[in-house]
Amino acid sequence: MEINSMLAQQLDALLTDEHNNVANMANASALLMQELENVSWAGFYTYVDDKNELILGPFQGKVACVHIPVGNGVCGTSFKENKTIRVEDVNQFPGHIACDSNSKSEIVIPISKDGISFGVLDIDAPILNRFSEDDQKLLEEFIKVFENHITIDN
Repeated sequence: MEINSMLAQQLDALLTDEHNNVANMANASALLMQELENVSWAGFYTYVDDKNELILGPFQGKVACVHIPVGNGVCGTSFKENKTIRVEDVNQFPGHIACDSNSKSEIVIPISKDGISFGVLDIDAPILNRFSEDDQKLLEEFIKVFENHITIDN
């Protein structure tokens, strides 16, 4: 796979030869907080099949909601629909789960490997309309690189 963005290249180098998902999520979220401007939270929620929910994983930012039922909020909806969701104004998103009242916009990208759902990457911003189409493409490429480095337990 050709890696185009500098951010995705950095992630690939950071995760090469590391197979621990928790360590990889921790470093990926730290990289995002280090490199992205006007972002207040970046982290992962992983899927728990027997509870049909997303549970908080490694992140950078303020404390966060721990359990998100599939289909609820931006994260649960992105996971259920298996598509990236960009929200210009979180107060306009039906069923938005407000973990941080300072969050104004959000992007969530679903994560899977070999057809098995893993979870989502969630990024919040303290300003409205923070995430553009270009940001979405950059972050989707970032997640493709991340997916190459995760281990799915069956």
